Amino acid sequence: MQNFLALTSFGIEPLLAEEITALGGQQVVQKPEGVYFQTEFETAYRIVLKTRLASRVLLQLSEPAGVQSKEDLYNAALDIVWPEQFDSDALFAVDFVGKNQAIRDSQFGALTVKDAIVDRFRDAGLERPNVEKSRPDIRIQARLIKNQVHFYLDFSGRSLFNRGYREHTGAAPMKENLAAALILRSGWLEDTSKPLVDPMCGSGTILLEAIAMAADLAPGVNREQWGFEYWHGHQAQLWQSILAEEESRNAQQFSKLTSKVYGFDMDARVLKTAKANARNAGFSDHIEFKLGNAEDLQNPFNSTGHIVFNPPYGERIGSLPELVATFTKLGQQIKKEFVDWKMAIISGNPETLKLLKLASHKRYKFKNGPLDCIFALYEISTEQAERGAGAAIDTSQPSAFANRLKKNLKGLKGWLKQNAINCYRVYDADIPEYNVAVDVYDDHIVIQEYAAPKNIEESKTAARLQEVIFWAPQVLNVVPEKVSLKTREKKKGKNQYQSLGKTDRSMVVQEYDARLKVNLWDYLDTGLFLDHRKTRQLVAKKASGKSLLNLFAYTGSVSVQAAIGGAEQVTTVDMSHTYLDWAQDNFELNGLRSHKYRFEQSDCLQWLEKNQSKFDLVFIDPPTFSNSKRMDKTFDVQRDHVELLSMGMKAVAEGGELIFTNNKRHFKMDHEALAALGFKADELTEKTRDMDFKRNKHIHNSWIVTRR
Repeated sequence: MQNFLALTSFGIEPLLAEEITALGGQQVVQKPEGVYFQTEFETAYRIVLKTRLASRVLLQLSEPAGVQSKEDLYNAALDIVWPEQFDSDALFAVDFVGKNQAIRDSQFGALTVKDAIVDRFRDAGLERPNVEKSRPDIRIQARLIKNQVHFYLDFSGRSLFNRGYREHTGAAPMKENLAAALILRSGWLEDTSKPLVDPMCGSGTILLEAIAMAADLAPGVNREQWGFEYWHGHQAQLWQSILAEEESRNAQQFSKLTSKVYGFDMDARVLKTAKANARNAGFSDHIEFKLGNAEDLQNPFNSTGHIVFNPPYGERIGSLPELVATFTKLGQQIKKEFVDWKMAIISGNPETLKLLKLASHKRYKFKNGPLDCIFALYEISTEQAERGAGAAIDTSQPSAFANRLKKNLKGLKGWLKQNAINCYRVYDADIPEYNVAVDVYDDHIVIQEYAAPKNIEESKTAARLQEVIFWAPQVLNVVPEKVSLKTREKKKGKNQYQSLGKTDRSMVVQEYDARLKVNLWDYLDTGLFLDHRKTRQLVAKKASGKSLLNLFAYTGSVSVQAAIGGAEQVTTVDMSHTYLDWAQDNFELNGLRSHKYRFEQSDCLQWLEKNQSKFDLVFIDPPTFSNSKRMDKTFDVQRDHVELLSMGMKAVAEGGELIFTNNKRHFKMDHEALAALGFKADELTEKTRDMDFKRNKHIHNSWIVTRR
């Protein structure tokens, strides 16, 4: 009897233990690191051919040895007679798993074991075997658990879950062994004569595994490379006999298969891949793929069945709007069309499952790649369909949020039309329970979720946000795909323009005579502060025929409006290369090319200290707080505004003006300190707040500073 360890991903271990037991493994023990078992080689060969749930199977090569130092690890590896395991002309690799006080790095551990293996060959007077990491002939795994090292041969080779039929995959492919586990947990295998439907089938992995399992096929018969092929203990004749037997059995089993499964997806390109995968597997006659939206799923069957699927999870917050609309409508459709069916969904975002308004009767935990997921099982009874469950959205009538949004939009319509404005704020936390801002950019929406107070339950916050995400596009007549979601939190000391991701998506919007680039996806702010619309017009009017200095310029929208308005000279200063490049893009969009337009990448405070030029108009819109690595010290607008204005006024020409704005709530101008410096500040806040921000008196503060 030999000792083996079968590895798989989290959540599959109990199913793998059952599978190995059914395949003839003995002394089967499930542990966090995998499933241990004993068996003879004949059964071991059958297990690697027939397992659907293991990612690899390891053969134990020696008894565990204690490791308290690098020397202990080296000596433990050296004790194994490696030339008895493989030839020196075989390429080998070492994987190392685990750590302790002495071995803190897997690469260090692997290198130590590799050195011992090579030295053992040399000590035997043999040539040194070469290392090959990507496609070795022999792979050794050393596992350090509780200060004991266990040495294994990778008996099966890597990626047993790779069946070989997939040419391509969708955006988020599921490994085949996880798909097999889902099919097992779903209960469909109890009666495979009933239809199985995957309404978001992607590249078809769940359906392909379902058909193979219904036929009870050995998935490994077409595998091209095995981990034991160059191992000296490999029994080639026995292996070939078992392989031929399983190939013959596969053909017999498949000839008896009558099951059929059905896949739908809204992406024609992904469906094309799914069909190619089915052809490669030889399953085309047993899987029917159709183009279709899950929200419109119909039930053409005369029997009950199973729905099993792996929807997108919205792990990036920006993708949630589509999921909210999809899950809300999908739940309604399932309760309408699939009464008495069973449904199983794996999701990395359990909150979206509540939108189905169904109560799951079982839940299992899995990992799909790095993501923690829930696999929820449902029975769509008549009672469930009529009653529903969970904190889902009531779509039968508009919510309080939806009604307020409609009211706000109606109040703005005349103003929007009269001023030809198509980028505006339509809702700004008007109802405390719905603590969001909703901005419109042409035919897109940006929803900004403000951090909820700590005394409000997270589940309630999530439910209200889902309601906002559902109703906002409905009321504003925007498709969910054009909704962006962002969470705005107060994080003192963090960069004001925090990056959320990197899609490199952008669009161009119109503001009066200016065309401006915005990015609704990659950053917390979009590149255009809507609340400064009137500020930009004020600056443009005052800068006509004059010189303008724009400090903390961000994407340069103030500079663009001033240049279009006839400014004689515009200097744009910002510390960020990214936003200064963006500002230049905005100038290009408007055909503004001239030596009159200068762009300076610099810390604005340092730039002011060195500046010798004078400007008719200076515009300063600093962050509330900043501690950028490129600044020598922190900046706090309340604490430091007098010093900033003093420095800024040095750049103002005789008779010129400085316009100062910030968005610090309850900001207080220090008039006495300014007066002592010979300046006065007149507030412009009311004049610079436009119609769509009238409800928020604290959106920003604006001042015009002049010499006395």
